[in-house]
Parts: sequence; C-alpha cells; structure tokens
Amino acid sequence: MAARIKKGDTVVVTTGSSKGTRGEVLSVNPTANKAVVRGVAIAKRHKKPTRMGEEGGIIAREAPVHLSNLALIDPKSDKPTKVGFRVLDDGRKVRVAKATGEVIEG
Repeated sequence: MAARIKKGDTVVVTTGSSKGTRGEVLSVNPTANKAVVRGVAIAKRHKKPTRMGEEGGIIAREAPVHLSNLALIDPKSDKPTKVGFRVLDDGRKVRVAKATGEVIEG
C-alpha cells in the first residue's frame, strides 16, 4: 500500500497530549504504523555512560506517534487534509490533498 505520510512531510497532531502541534516527519515505520515527528511527544530517557569519558544523564527525544493521530498539512491552504491518490497521464501515482485537489510533492 502506498504511504500517505512520508519522511519530510509537515503534519499536525490531531489527538493526544501534543494536539495541535505541527512538525516535520523525521522517520516512518510502516510495519508499526508509527512516525517520529520533530518537536512532538517528547519523552525523557535515562542513559548510562557506555564508554570512558562519555556522560550519562536524562535525554529528551521524540517518541513515535501513531499515523492515525497525524494529519498532513495541505500545501495550498496550509490546513490539515486527508490524502488520496491519483494516477497521472504519464502513469505516475501521486498523492493528492482531498480538500483542494492539489498534488503533494515528495
């Protein structure tokens, strides 16, 4: 199945503690239906020093968010939209914003 949300897309969180937050998708895990979004779902992890001279401590980093809790930002209207697919005349399958019909690059 084709990916509706890809790495590099700008998305908004629709539910959860980070609701309304926008960010760029850093990575997508299609088998787990999760994505890591910059600045969303910050989790603190305790890290032990593993080598000599390396410091341990508490590190804040992004946790994965389920794809159903993300909505793609329409490039034309700058609002959240659903994603559809269309086959162009040259045979390419592209993502399309349902709200405006605009082709989403990437």
